[in-house]
Formats: sequence, C-alpha cells, structure tokens
Amino acid sequence: MTTDRRRFLKGAGLAAAAASIPLPDLDVDLSRLCGRYQWLVGDHHTHSQYSYDAMYRIDQIARGGRAHGADWIVFTDHGHAEHEKVSVEPTEADFLAARRKYPDLLLWHGMEWNVPGAEHATVFFQAGDRQAAKLREFERTFDWRLTNSEASGPANEALALRALRWLADEERAKRIHAPVVLINHPLRNGRVAPHELRAYRDAAPHIVIGMEGAPGAQADGFPKPLGNGGARGGYANGAGANSWPGFPPEAYRTYGGWDWSTAKVGGLWDSLLAEGKPWWITTNSDSHYNRGDTLVRPPVADDWYDTHGKYPDPVDSGVPQLVPPYADFHPGEFSRTHVGVTRRSLEGVLEGLRAGRIWLSHGGLVQSLEVGAYGGGSAATLGGRLRVRRGSDVTVVVSARLASRPNGGGSIPRLARLDVVAGPVTGPVRDPDTMTAPGTRVVESFEPRWAPGRQVVFRHTFRNVRAPFYARVRGSNGDAEPTPDVLGQANPFDDLWLYANPIFVDVR
Repeated sequence: MTTDRRRFLKGAGLAAAAASIPLPDLDVDLSRLCGRYQWLVGDHHTHSQYSYDAMYRIDQIARGGRAHGADWIVFTDHGHAEHEKVSVEPTEADFLAARRKYPDLLLWHGMEWNVPGAEHATVFFQAGDRQAAKLREFERTFDWRLTNSEASGPANEALALRALRWLADEERAKRIHAPVVLINHPLRNGRVAPHELRAYRDAAPHIVIGMEGAPGAQADGFPKPLGNGGARGGYANGAGANSWPGFPPEAYRTYGGWDWSTAKVGGLWDSLLAEGKPWWITTNSDSHYNRGDTLVRPPVADDWYDTHGKYPDPVDSGVPQLVPPYADFHPGEFSRTHVGVTRRSLEGVLEGLRAGRIWLSHGGLVQSLEVGAYGGGSAATLGGRLRVRRGSDVTVVVSARLASRPNGGGSIPRLARLDVVAGPVTGPVRDPDTMTAPGTRVVESFEPRWAPGRQVVFRHTFRNVRAPFYARVRGSNGDAEPTPDVLGQANPFDDLWLYANPIFVDVR
C-alpha cells in the first residue's frame, strides 16, 4: 500500500489492514449471512411490439428471458400517444397470458416513462385488476410525449416531481402497491442533471431507488461486418439542446460497457453515496431486437405504429440477424441484475430491489458473488448498514464462484481482479449538481488464481474506524480501471465487469 493511500485511509477514518489477517470464522459467517437469500436474475427494461421501435410479442420476451436464466422481467413499452390510446389494455391481456404460460417467471407490466424535462425511466407497480387503468392514468398525466414537457427547464422538472409524488400518494391510498422507479441510461444523452437525480430521490426515496449503472443495447458495439459497428448502449452522442451543460465530453461514452456516472471512481454515483443515502444501480437488456435472433418484423408502412399502436407479430426468417437494429440481448443473456430475496415472489423481488441487495454482471463473469461487512459483533450485506462504535475494526469479505462454462462470446470468462472501493460519508451536498466524491478510492485489489468454477475469497479490514463510510465491490476480466469503449470496435465480451451495491458503515 502506498504512503498516499495510507494517508487517505487514516484521514477518512478507514485505516486498512492487509487482506491476509487470519479471520477464519468470517468465511462461515458470510455463507450464513448471504445464504439466507436466494439470488434471482432479472431485467427491468424490455420492449415489445407495443413499442414504436420494437417487435417482440410479450410471450417471446418471457420465453427468451427464461431460456437465458432470467427469473423476473418487467415489460416496459414506451410512452406514446398511440400507446396510451389503444395499447395499454392489449398489453395487459398479453402480459396476463404470459404469466399463465410461464408460471415459474415473475413478471410485471410496467412502462418506460418519458420523464418531463429529462429522458427515460422504468416505472412499475402492482394494481391488480386496475393495472392497465393506473398505467394509463400515469402515462396520460405525466409522460412528456403526451404533455408537451420534453424540454429541459424548471417547469418540466417540477412536473416530473409531481409524477413521483402521485406514485407516493397512490401507494399511501392503496390504489397501487410497491411502485419502483429506476432512471434508464442516465448519461446517454446527458439529459438528467445531478440535481434532478437528487430531486427524484428525495421526492420519493422509497420509490426512486436508483439508476442503470450500465445500459442495455450492449451488442451495439460489435465491429462490422458481423455487428453494428456502433457504441455499447447507443452511447455515441454529444451534448444537445436539452443536455445539462455541466457534463464533460467523456460523460457521453461507456467504460467497459458502464455509464460514466458509475464507472468513474469518485464520480457521480459515488457523490450520491457519499451523502449516506441509498442509490442503487442495475443493468438490463433494453431488448428491442436481439442480436442473433432469426425473428424479423414484417414490412409495414412508416406510419403503421401511429395508426395501430402495435406492430404485426414477427416472423422467422431462419437467418441470424447481426446488423442494425439488432443491438440487444435477451433478458439474462448478457446483462444480469441479481437480487437477493427471502422468498421467490413478486413481493420478494420488490423487497430485495428496494433494500439494495443487488449485484450486477456482464457476460457471466462470475457464477456467484457474496459480500459481507463485519464489525462490533454485527454484520451487513449489500444495501445494508453496519453500525459500529468509533475505534472498531470493520472487515469486508468478498466471495466469488468463478465461471465454469462459456458465455455467448464462446469462451469461459476469467475474473482477473476484484476491488474494494470505499469512501467517506460526508452528508448532504451544498451544490445539488455535485458529481464528484474526492475521498473515494480503490482501497484494495485482489487478483484471484483462476480455475473454472473455483471459489475465491478476499478480505479487507478497515482498522480503527473514526467516521462513517461506505464500501462497494467491483471486478473485471482485465483492466484495472474501466476504459472508454471505442466506437465501432467494442465487442462487449472482450471487456467484462461486475459491480455490487454498497454497504454503509455508521460510526457512533
């Protein structure tokens, strides 16, 4: 450990001990701590033939996800005038049919909300036989395509906050149940300013739980001629008329497939965590057209969707599709959001999401991941809070089962490193557009000896903690830091990362 890093750790109350200190009981404790949860793989961002830019039937999304190991899926077609007019009830009927057809899957009928003054977010909740009516009410009242509220500005930002308060009021009145909002591809177009993220979170902290740490459409970066030659996640943009002007040019790119807000240590995500408030990250497919699929959409007139609110059922061409618009993967195929649940049910997944018991992986980088923090006779796992006395030692234990089978890229991925990232909790920021956390650092790295299916364990001890902090874990198949994806040359299987949500340590 360098002298500079030791100074940082002492100054932040995070003095560290080497990972080799013998703590034999913690391996067993970690299995007990995380073993109480079943880790379900899911996807909260998918599109069907009821979106103006997609083609799949609802049951085909469910079938594709099931085939690739997904346990739960949210169907999130775009808000649109024709969608609100004629598509909500047919979608609900198809959704209920898919539930009957695949009873082993946990499914939700949600939507991708065009957020006033911003861009997109997943919205889903439960409303029983009023599901379609409540989704339509939300869409009609608060979607920028239907309310002429797309432009950035205070009035439209205020409308977005009214929408979130509506969800909270509807939940309190028991007209809907357990609403969840997640901000999608936050920096793809730079249209969601840091102050907007904070305002969403604070307006409805148990509803707006976080953002996509990595976007879908990861296959968009496959090089030509066997791919789109584009950008992972569609992140090939620059600042536009509605972009927040404070974002630097590098914010509009992905880094190892991950949004800049997440990939930059001490960046925007860390600045949110440094406030000591929950803000979880996810990943997903954003499935519209899935790479390698043989299904194609039948040719139709350009205005077909605007007059029908639905595209015809896709047909099988018999030929794998590899070029635009086939930029996505099936749910569970490449991007996986693992949620720790106490019961396999809709309620179980919702509880796990809200609690932040979430870790994320690309390309099957590891089979499993467990993280625990121990101190003062207590323990906490992902999304949790560990409370210790000032001067205590806190040990973070990370256990991963290495991959043992080839992924969609044709090879068994090799985990090259695991990092513990930590930073002090400094409280609310004075400037709501803050997007840096200077105290956050990679405090320890571990390079596991690779063998297919091997279980590896890594420990890091923070000695004599003096102030609150958080710790999170990430890993990769190579790079020490996420590097910018090269437009047109970004095979997603070449650069794989995993991320876990943080554990907060409160010191009293």
